[in-house]
Amino acid sequence: MQNNNDSIYTLQFGLVCLSSFLFSASFNMLIPELPAYLTAMGGAEYKGLIIALFTLTAGISRPFSGMLTDKIGRIPVMAVGSVVCFLCGFLYPVLTTIAGFLFLRLLHGFSTGFKPTATAAYVADLVPHHRMGEAMGAHGVFFTTGLAIGPAIGSTITAHFSIDILFYCSSLFALLSIVILANMKETLANKQKFKFSLLKIKARDIIEWQVIPACIIIFMSYISYGAILTVVADWSNHLGTSNKGLFFVVFTLTSLLIRFVAGKVSDKYGRLLIMKISLGLLTAAMFWIGFANSAFSLLCASALYGVATGMLSPTATAWTIDLSHPEHRGKAMATMYIALEAGIGIGALIAGWLFISDFAMIPIIFYSCATIAVMALVYLQYIYKKAV
Repeated sequence: MQNNNDSIYTLQFGLVCLSSFLFSASFNMLIPELPAYLTAMGGAEYKGLIIALFTLTAGISRPFSGMLTDKIGRIPVMAVGSVVCFLCGFLYPVLTTIAGFLFLRLLHGFSTGFKPTATAAYVADLVPHHRMGEAMGAHGVFFTTGLAIGPAIGSTITAHFSIDILFYCSSLFALLSIVILANMKETLANKQKFKFSLLKIKARDIIEWQVIPACIIIFMSYISYGAILTVVADWSNHLGTSNKGLFFVVFTLTSLLIRFVAGKVSDKYGRLLIMKISLGLLTAAMFWIGFANSAFSLLCASALYGVATGMLSPTATAWTIDLSHPEHRGKAMATMYIALEAGIGIGALIAGWLFISDFAMIPIIFYSCATIAVMALVYLQYIYKKAV
């Protein structure tokens, strides 16, 4: 179902944006508190798995969610993701062993394996192609607002109540996102009824090869995000930041300020130019985070990181849609998110492996992320140009 007029700001677009905000806040409010929670269990050495396990199942589920998005519809697949978030919030206080916690991180990952894949396809169905970058930027504002508000809410709830209350609040946000989905119209015209045979995945169902160039950039750029999710709370605390979620608030606010504009500019001047600029800024931000020697310096670096990701994310998503075939939009989005989660997971594993409690290793982690961002820029500037 394509929007017949030139507007992207419709009721359905507003509803999907609101649902994404609640979903994003639901699982992101847990992020700053989970490393300390796992450490208190005696599992400090497993910090890298907090994000890595989450992204593992998210990545594994992408081929299924992409195919189901193209077969049974966008809304049912979005609902699955929100339901998983809802259930996990209630299970964290029950499974209080290290093994139980790590199992739940695996289970929780299915949420982002399903909802964002179907959401991106839903948004692409709604809006005119020549405003795709703007639409992805506008939707990203809501998702990123949840990313910003979630950690701040999570740290506040834990400080004033308990981490169990935080888990229940996470479930509440997920439930509200499900309620909104019930009032949205399906955009897939020829949807099928679900049957278990649809879960049979063939090799050709896993990857949409047309979008691989975009996936390479996304994979390499999101390694830094995996490292940030794993160690920046400890780094913030080490440098004297009182609220471990403040880094996320600052970078998300700057991301919000640039995201909408960046999407519109990429529609006008092209995706490649905006991505090259954003990768340069990402490189600088990673070096700055590593060099930071005070809370203020770290927060300034987080602001620059927000500008870089605010430019890169909607532009890379729009580029993925540009490269994909409309009939395989769900598979294209799934392929993109596989790359994204692989980047986050590898970044988290490397950061968790290098850093357990040795703060001298944190600058090295972020200098490495900067180097990888430079490699992505080199690919876009020289290798991709030759390939096309």
